[in-house]
Amino acid sequence: MSSNDTVSKTLVVATLLCIICSVVVSSSAVLLRAKQAENKDLDRKRNILAAAGLLTEGRSIEELFARIEVKLVDFASGDYLQEGVNPQGYDQRKAAKDSAQNTLLSSQEDIASIKQRANIGVVYLAKNEQGELQSIILPVHGYGLWSTLYGFLALEKDAKTVAGLGFYEHAETPGLGGEVDNPVWKAQWSGKKLYNAQGQPDIKLYKGKVTDQIPQSEHKFDSLSGATITTRGVQNLLEFWVGDRGFGPYLKKLQSEGV
Repeated sequence: MSSNDTVSKTLVVATLLCIICSVVVSSSAVLLRAKQAENKDLDRKRNILAAAGLLTEGRSIEELFARIEVKLVDFASGDYLQEGVNPQGYDQRKAAKDSAQNTLLSSQEDIASIKQRANIGVVYLAKNEQGELQSIILPVHGYGLWSTLYGFLALEKDAKTVAGLGFYEHAETPGLGGEVDNPVWKAQWSGKKLYNAQGQPDIKLYKGKVTDQIPQSEHKFDSLSGATITTRGVQNLLEFWVGDRGFGPYLKKLQSEGV
């Protein structure tokens, strides 16, 4: 057997192996795509339930999420969208990147450093077993120190008192800004008031431990030690999303008219 024949056979074998491996990888990706989408959706539902404190041991995510109604809101008017878009299939993050579905924010408006906002927002209405409104969960995001923090803000049915807050995606420094995931830090949010007497967003970081003895403590939250920029980012994103350019018009309608 000549050296040329050996090289040719080696190239043929290598090519066939590459083709086979490519087919296997491609097939696996296609076959697993549905499962990946299912897991992503399940994780989203889990984070929504967790933000509202609705996770219950011994009960499945799907069972618990069955009591949550998904609706779409026009950010400009604060009204529910009655037709045209399927709430279950709508992706607010994707819409925010589409020039046909978003609104660019001016530097004065963009306190959350997100550059643009979708024209339509998603809201999750959690009901109790009697079908009565229990809490309102809103998707929120904004820039911290190193990354955009994505999370869910849960409000009591009065649409102005915090029921819970949790972030499901960010790249903040572990042990510093990453402490937004600390259960102790997250626990402080329950009962915080988002608006002042004039109806304006009013939630401020406090460098120290917030106690009942601190004036207007219901509007203040503990700063993360060594992570002032991340903490201020949380403040800014909350003020944006409950303000006039975020869910503010919608929340004001709930406060004045009810669901």
